[in-house]
Amino acid sequence: MITSQTSSPTPPKYLQEDGVSEDCKKLLSTLPKEKGWIGSYIYNYQGFWTSPRLIQGVIACQQQFQAQNSDIILVTTPKSGTTWLKALLFSLVNRKKYPIFEQNHPLLVKNPHDLVPFLELKLYVDGQVPDFSSFTPPRIMSTHLPYDSLPKSVQDSRTKLVYLCRNPRDTFISMWHFTNNLRLDYIDTNSIEEMFDHFCKGVSLYGPFWNHVLDYWGKRIEKPKKVIFLMYEEIKEKPTIQLKRLAEFLEFPFSIEEENCGVIDEILRMCSFDNLSNLDVNINGKLSTGEETKMFFRRGEVGDWKHYFTLEMREKLNHIIKQKFHGSGLNFLYI
Repeated sequence: MITSQTSSPTPPKYLQEDGVSEDCKKLLSTLPKEKGWIGSYIYNYQGFWTSPRLIQGVIACQQQFQAQNSDIILVTTPKSGTTWLKALLFSLVNRKKYPIFEQNHPLLVKNPHDLVPFLELKLYVDGQVPDFSSFTPPRIMSTHLPYDSLPKSVQDSRTKLVYLCRNPRDTFISMWHFTNNLRLDYIDTNSIEEMFDHFCKGVSLYGPFWNHVLDYWGKRIEKPKKVIFLMYEEIKEKPTIQLKRLAEFLEFPFSIEEENCGVIDEILRMCSFDNLSNLDVNINGKLSTGEETKMFFRRGEVGDWKHYFTLEMREKLNHIIKQKFHGSGLNFLYI
């Protein structure tokens, strides 16, 4: 009797762990490692935690990327509202090229991650040599890198950095859900208790969370024309004020005429969670790196942590955040 065997599906690129070079393998053998959020392990490189495949992308990006003074780079810790701000940034900066009221706007047919690509996760990953010839200035890109790990040309140029921060409780819950969804169907998921302990130890994607946030929080004072620091919760609470603030920082201010014609309102509507999450490209699409686009749209709310945090978790993270951010002047909004 012949029995059919069901083979497990081929894992997508982000879960494949055999594609790193021999040089990268040698480097990995010297680095601290911990259990991974997505793959088997994450490694501490230049003071932050990430996967082997992305370390290779980081090194290539640092060595090869040549920034231009007109570049705009969105910087976030993972799961801080990156997808939303990519949409807002793209529509804001390109509103003359792609008028917001036109029916064939790129955001209606392309995922924000395709329109505003990641440096180390997309453009330089897997040994790629990016072709920037199709990018018209200002080039808009994104990264999760800490400031000191940015390519030197980014640090030394007049490239503008848009930093988005989200409260640590919602960041953790979103990161836990997202990474488990990426593992689903291929490998076992991680428990909330185990990954919460990881997060509290600083072992999170591109973490420690507090180092990443405080790094850019300080840079906003040191380099006010280069770095703007936005908070997810403040954009949610007062989107018009924050969008105008961003536009002025980028030197793309809204005219009185645009305001009267409802351009700001239409950008906010088009980039809203409800609108983006219901577009076909964000329901049935897939990124070139293997992630299904629907994974980037879960809830988009402030305060989702309340559905998951125990009192003990809340107290533990509160203690750490209070200790790490003491004297910084940065306060998180939890709702």
